[in-house]
Amino acid sequence: MRTTVYWAIGGVIGVLIVAGLGALFLTPQGLGAYLSDDPQACNNCHVMNASYEGWFHAAHRRVAVCNDCHTPHEFPAKWATKVTKGIQHVYFYTTYQIPAQIRADPLTQQIVQANCVRCHFNTVSGQSGLLQGERFCFDCHRTVAHGERRSIAFGTLSERR
Repeated sequence: MRTTVYWAIGGVIGVLIVAGLGALFLTPQGLGAYLSDDPQACNNCHVMNASYEGWFHAAHRRVAVCNDCHTPHEFPAKWATKVTKGIQHVYFYTTYQIPAQIRADPLTQQIVQANCVRCHFNTVSGQSGLLQGERFCFDCHRTVAHGERRSIAFGTLSERR
């Protein structure tokens, strides 16, 4: 009798685990969404609304999604970055440590720069300093990928520089 109860409890727990994992991977806002290249997954967190809206109305929307610029394109590096940054984002969000103004950290800046050069190599190959890492494309072209983002409290990006 005792063994039957243990099997029943184990079965219920197993079903709950499978259902929970299914919910994580199969719902639109679940973990499965973060494994995709869908920009709406990046916009699941409300602090990304301005970045998403800016990208949605900018010219790069026609040719690039978030991961095209913000993650490396090589297989292991892309997923390592997605996992590392994902854990970092969850930590900041759950501990209420979201900065008032979100800025790319040095690693993200390097990744974005490499992707700018990858797509626009013919254009930037003659530009002094861009390929040597002395300056970034987005130092001058800050609003290209995300457009001119507005905030009632802070004005536009160009006004804050």
